Amino acid sequence: MLINAELLLQYQRCQRRPFLDTHADRSQRDVPNELLLKLQQDKTIHRQGILAHFTCHKPDYPQGNWEKGHAATLELMQRGVEYIHQGVLLINYQELANATSENIVSPHYERYTLLSRPDLLVKQPGQSCFGDWMYVPANIELGKRPKQEYQVVAAFHALVLAMVQKVAPSTAWLILRTKKIDHPVDLAKWAPQTQQVLEDFIQVLESPDAPEVFISRQKCNLCHWYSQCYAIAQSQKHLSLLPGVTPIRYNQLQSLSITTLESLANTSPITLENLVGFDGEVAPKLIVQAQSALQRRPFILPNLPSIENITITAPVELYFDIEAQPDLDLNYLLGVLVVDRQANTEQFYSFLAERPEEEELIWQQFLDLVWQYPEAPIYHFCVYEFDTVKRLAKLYRTPYSSVQPVLNRFVDVYEQLTQSVALPIESYALKAIARWLGFEWRDKEVNGAKCIYWYDQWLETGDRTLLESIQSYNEDDCRATRQVKDWFVNFVRDEYGWRLA
Repeated sequence: MLINAELLLQYQRCQRRPFLDTHADRSQRDVPNELLLKLQQDKTIHRQGILAHFTCHKPDYPQGNWEKGHAATLELMQRGVEYIHQGVLLINYQELANATSENIVSPHYERYTLLSRPDLLVKQPGQSCFGDWMYVPANIELGKRPKQEYQVVAAFHALVLAMVQKVAPSTAWLILRTKKIDHPVDLAKWAPQTQQVLEDFIQVLESPDAPEVFISRQKCNLCHWYSQCYAIAQSQKHLSLLPGVTPIRYNQLQSLSITTLESLANTSPITLENLVGFDGEVAPKLIVQAQSALQRRPFILPNLPSIENITITAPVELYFDIEAQPDLDLNYLLGVLVVDRQANTEQFYSFLAERPEEEELIWQQFLDLVWQYPEAPIYHFCVYEFDTVKRLAKLYRTPYSSVQPVLNRFVDVYEQLTQSVALPIESYALKAIARWLGFEWRDKEVNGAKCIYWYDQWLETGDRTLLESIQSYNEDDCRATRQVKDWFVNFVRDEYGWRLA
């Protein structure tokens, strides 16, 4: 059985995924979504851009024939070429375990072959089985930071390379999406940790059962096993579906045999507040969250903010949402829904940059509009809109007097709601809350990631229907924010008899 860097990378993110990749029916995997396809495309473009700076040799072998790929790579290394792109290095895990472990090695390890295909093998001075030179591995990653998972993968390549060239490389490199061309990896630190990750991974592979499901949406949404795992989690009413249950907190709850909504809902906050990952604020909030999910109704949270901090209903209200293309550092759509409650009118304004250079123009159009309503609160969902307005003001040197009064009118509906109520939902994303309230987007399948993909496609193809779809989605986001805000104000008022005016 082959263990490659991709399996090791995914194992660090989720123990379940590589188990399913090696043992489960691959026909049951989800179709790749647009964001995943875009990330794969971006990584390819990034890799090609980096490799353009090197004159590389690539081993010639039939696709998938790793033994011949290994032989072709050895031939290039013996010749002492400067750079080898995606060389193939193979060793039996038993060899590595015997060479690096003082413990008794399991005979099962003979079943596993380590396949290393670093993006680059770079020739360096030194002594190896090839002569007075050696190689060090370099991996190209799309991230901007040298994450632990990247460093473990780099150390994996170094461990396999050491067995092949009979000498440990002096270092390994990460080439990231930053101005700095490479990040050296401390192999003295990461090689032992990588060996432990390999050991743990093989133990998981040896198990007859897949690791427990844990839904972590930020990581799981791009996984091709997401639908299968999510269905299992729902059938189990797994605690990972409860907002606020992180892996650390889940482990702490398990240690107390708190594994169901019922047991968590009936737990005293004092039991939890001194545990790792908890405190006097998190513990009671999580318990109320469990009660809300169990009873399928909203609850007021403990320590509700004072009435002065609760949002109001105003004669004219603005609802604001942004669509951005992070790779271009571009905010290409500023959408504003103007609701005049006195005149009983609504109008949506879509300030759209059809080309990246039009960002400054739509920024000024946005400011012109919001200054037409100098007293109107500007509602948004999450902090991104607030931070972006500050950034755009700085970028385009907008006078303080023109932007600060605008920022003073911003009201973050997400922040106020999550500090005040617990809802019987799995996520406090805008879509989850609005759909719980009965709101639906005109295109039920669209999301922010798809809009990023669509805008890229617009720039490539000029297909205006893509822009129209993005504008519709942005308008629906504004209207969803309004529905969430209105419900929130009415719920708190009805629960406490407060007059929010």
